[in-house]
Amino acid sequence: MRVLDAAATAAALPFERLIPALQRMFAQGCTVPPRHVHEVPSSGGGFTSLLMPAWAEGRYYGIKTINIAPGNAARGLPGLHASYVLYDGVTGVPLALIDGNEITTRRTAAASALAASWLARQDARHLLVVGAGQVARLLPQAYGAVRAIERVSVWARAPGKADALAAQLRAQGLEAQAVPDLQAACGAADIVSCATLATEPVVQGAWLRPGSHLDLIGSFTPAMREADDACFAGAALYVDTQEALKKSGDLLGPMGRGVFRAEDVRGTLESLSRGTATGRRDAQQRTVFKSVGTALEDLAAAIEVYEHS
Repeated sequence: MRVLDAAATAAALPFERLIPALQRMFAQGCTVPPRHVHEVPSSGGGFTSLLMPAWAEGRYYGIKTINIAPGNAARGLPGLHASYVLYDGVTGVPLALIDGNEITTRRTAAASALAASWLARQDARHLLVVGAGQVARLLPQAYGAVRAIERVSVWARAPGKADALAAQLRAQGLEAQAVPDLQAACGAADIVSCATLATEPVVQGAWLRPGSHLDLIGSFTPAMREADDACFAGAALYVDTQEALKKSGDLLGPMGRGVFRAEDVRGTLESLSRGTATGRRDAQQRTVFKSVGTALEDLAAAIEVYEHS
């Protein structure tokens, strides 16, 4: 069994290869059972363990394990640790142990870029990144694989973190700057991509320009929100999977208030990848993509790591 650390995992997942791999897997499909959630008690407070299985019949079977330990902050440790084990889909033989954090962040950014390949305007050049965490740092590179991004703006609640990320992006050769005024930045951007842990709306629909694309990554529980109701009013809405309509506070709240219905969702990554849904229809249309993540993406990424390492 191969063991692939974070550096080896990242090296095997350039976005130019990972994004098409996600599209192929969404088009072909795989089996994704419900995730398992276990509470693991201990004298130190314990942790929550999530098990996310998926398999492509006759090819590969994989399980991502995510352990979330809120008490780790007091220990000076990260609160989340993830690993991925890939198996032969016929024999069950273990093939690889892969860094789960790197798989998660890279497939998350890649899924947003995949959606943007259908939903962002072809002439989109200015990307606004809202947030400065591990996913946010990858978004410019991911979007650059599907659109000719020339300018990146970064906003975060902690200005120092926005400054640091902008400097990191400049070191990678990107034209990037931290911006203090989120409203003005939203009004100037072609693509607004949010990767935060916000529980109250950060972006307002009134700030978004016609023809813009809004990408919402952070709200993966009913208690989380990144966008206000106006972000959805009059916009063409797409989701990664139908599960998003059951899990995301960004969607549950507006649906409950009658802003849109579940039937108004125009497509998923599966239907877009299979060509049964259409993307952007005109240059003035405002589009919104909401993702919550799926084990299908983890499996697709893990296969890429195994086959290209």
